[in-house]
Amino acid sequence: MDVSSPTRALSPERGPGQAEPPPAAPSAEHVLLQARLALSERPGALRELGALLEAADPRWLLGSASPAALGSLAAALGGFAAPPRREQDGTEPPGQDAALAAVAERAERVGAVFLLLLQKLEAAKSQESLGMAVVGPVLRRVLGHAFIFAVTHKDERPWTTASTRAVAQELLERLLQAAGCGSVAEFLRGKEGDEEGRFGAVMGLLKQELTKDTWKRNPGSKHVFSWTLLHVSRPWLCPHLERVLPPALLLSDDFQEENKVLGVRCLHHIVLNVPGADLCQFNRAQVVFHALYNHLYSREAPLIQAVLLCLLDLLPVLERGQRHQGHGRATSPWDQVLQLVLTHMEAEHRLALRRVYAGTLPAFVTRLGILIVRHLKRLERVIVGYLEVSDGPEEEARLGILETLQCTIEHAWPRMPCRLPVLLKALLRLLWDVHTEQGPTPAPVRAALLHRATQCLILLDRCSQGQVKVLLEGVHSSCEENQVRECLRKVQESS
Repeated sequence: MDVSSPTRALSPERGPGQAEPPPAAPSAEHVLLQARLALSERPGALRELGALLEAADPRWLLGSASPAALGSLAAALGGFAAPPRREQDGTEPPGQDAALAAVAERAERVGAVFLLLLQKLEAAKSQESLGMAVVGPVLRRVLGHAFIFAVTHKDERPWTTASTRAVAQELLERLLQAAGCGSVAEFLRGKEGDEEGRFGAVMGLLKQELTKDTWKRNPGSKHVFSWTLLHVSRPWLCPHLERVLPPALLLSDDFQEENKVLGVRCLHHIVLNVPGADLCQFNRAQVVFHALYNHLYSREAPLIQAVLLCLLDLLPVLERGQRHQGHGRATSPWDQVLQLVLTHMEAEHRLALRRVYAGTLPAFVTRLGILIVRHLKRLERVIVGYLEVSDGPEEEARLGILETLQCTIEHAWPRMPCRLPVLLKALLRLLWDVHTEQGPTPAPVRAALLHRATQCLILLDRCSQGQVKVLLEGVHSSCEENQVRECLRKVQESS
């Protein structure tokens, strides 16, 4: 990058004895073009660019360089420090460790160049001949690329080091300051009165990296996309729905669990922050539902938890959409999901999955209300089976199932008396097991189990018109264990 060679201009009116005019100073646009082309050709070009920016006068830099030229330079800098490309299926090519180290070294220098560039733009704001009229268009071209670079390198990733993370974090803070924003959310959504913000620009820059054929090749794109998406809430997210929904579905449809979970969390954020009417338009909500429903066959606890939490917020949207289209409750997706969940719960032996299922089941029972009677037969088997097995010190599965039983009794109490023998036996066995088990379960957890089991017994007694008290009379008088006896006493004395 030769920035010292001037452009010579000969005047046609110059006479033979007249002295040659001094060389014209090279324009900033020409110098920046040379710098951009040299980045991938010479190792020292990045260092020279940094020295050039540090010595450059803002009036020369912005006076003779168009916003497009500075934007192209910013794009080249971001690409120069991008993580090593992978194969189309996401596999890493040979020599990846050396490539990662080289990227980290380049990223630290690129971050320093971005900081210098923002420093010059900040200095130009206060100059009378420049000001925001000149700096504003340049910022719009540069900040998107700087933002993507900062987000790519600010967290602990295989291609980052402590130094690159520090530079990226500083750059993120500096670009927020340059944009006059107090937070990342404000930077993306825009200030009051500015509806655009920079979210659309960032998504536009990421668009080519988030297609079906490209999103796995740049390992940083999915992290930038998800991190950026989660900072934009309603009502600012809705106008960008067409840009963010396809990449989220792509991530969730991958074969790797990490990508599936990331995609489902992105879908959940979209469901929470886009109006239901927009989600139901063009059958989008149904597409998301089918993508999530297929994940219910997975055996990975983190994915199942993310899917169930997302479905709890998506299903009401689907239900309202079906109601507007004239479909009855018989076609409710709630029943479809709960039937599959209960089928999997009944045969599940892995404790991590049992905890996830039991933790979300009360919400499904509450949402269905009295219609839970459609699933009582299988639900009863699940409740009894889960109460019999301890799942560890915190007893998350048992506590979740007791909450499920309590919700079921409250919503479907007319159907409980006929199930009293089975449920009463299961609860009494639980009381005895909790009292006699010599495991590592802490005392507060044991107390919580006993309390919830007692509450379930009281509710069963109320909906069966006192039958539980009658059946427990002999048990209470012959029981010698204080904790169990105290629980039975509370049931006997309940009104």
